[in-house]
Amino acid sequence: MKIFITGGTGLIGQVLTRSLLSQGHQLTLLSRNPAQARSKFPDLDLEFVPTLNSYSSFDQYNAVINLAGEPIFDKAWHDEQKKQLIDSRIKITERLVELINAGKTPPHSFISGSAVGYYGDNGESAVSEDNPKGDQFPAQLCYQWEQAALQANSRTCLLRTANVLSTHGGALAKMLPLYKYGLGGKLGSGKQYWAWIHRQDMVAAIEFLLNHPTCQGAFNLCSPNPVRNREFNRTLANTLHRPHFAFVPAFMLKLVFGERAQLLLDSQNILPCRLIKAGFEFRFDKLADALHDCIKNKS
Repeated sequence: MKIFITGGTGLIGQVLTRSLLSQGHQLTLLSRNPAQARSKFPDLDLEFVPTLNSYSSFDQYNAVINLAGEPIFDKAWHDEQKKQLIDSRIKITERLVELINAGKTPPHSFISGSAVGYYGDNGESAVSEDNPKGDQFPAQLCYQWEQAALQANSRTCLLRTANVLSTHGGALAKMLPLYKYGLGGKLGSGKQYWAWIHRQDMVAAIEFLLNHPTCQGAFNLCSPNPVRNREFNRTLANTLHRPHFAFVPAFMLKLVFGERAQLLLDSQNILPCRLIKAGFEFRFDKLADALHDCIKNKS
């Protein structure tokens, strides 16, 4: 296939790009700095474009994979940053949809990002793709993002992504230094559920959706075994052979991170119901195995 990818140099995109190329696909990556992007793939035959302005349609592509988006946790959610988070997801998605819909033979598949923040805080309740959206900022952001993608005249799959486990980026990479110095510990009560997925399973799930034309709509990209924060804390510490007795109260997280603290304190007992029903098999469905692979093998 000929595939157009946004976010191809990110945490997921880099691994996905290499995997798709190894399967013989032809890839075009959108990057504002093609030279910098190319430096991440010095050994690969890739096409890079700095802008979408040269396209009148996407008829030349078989599929579009949209992984673009400003990191949600890195900066405080003041009004300007919220606008940046929205624009970095929705504007690019709307433009991709315009190009998909502008042609006579549009790509057969459009796979577009979202997040489990769509559901908000659900306490002890198990959450499937049929659950309604939450009412806080992450939920509103994901909802708008998904609605933009669903306007495409292609089979559309929405990736409601959980916390991606990797030592190369994301939450785990930020947590490791604290845990290595024995400063790891539960956040708030520690009772809140955390949804997670190993980076290799994330990439495999995207490829699965790409290659299964009957799959359409929203999919929870998360392990079938979410864990409570206290269990995540204990398992990570045990994997590193470090103590894990620190404790950060909820009020302190809210004081430091403001509105962003909900990403750490909301309980998300989320299950990949539609992915499993479609026949996808996880390689890393247990947290201990996933963390061991990430940390010991630097996956």
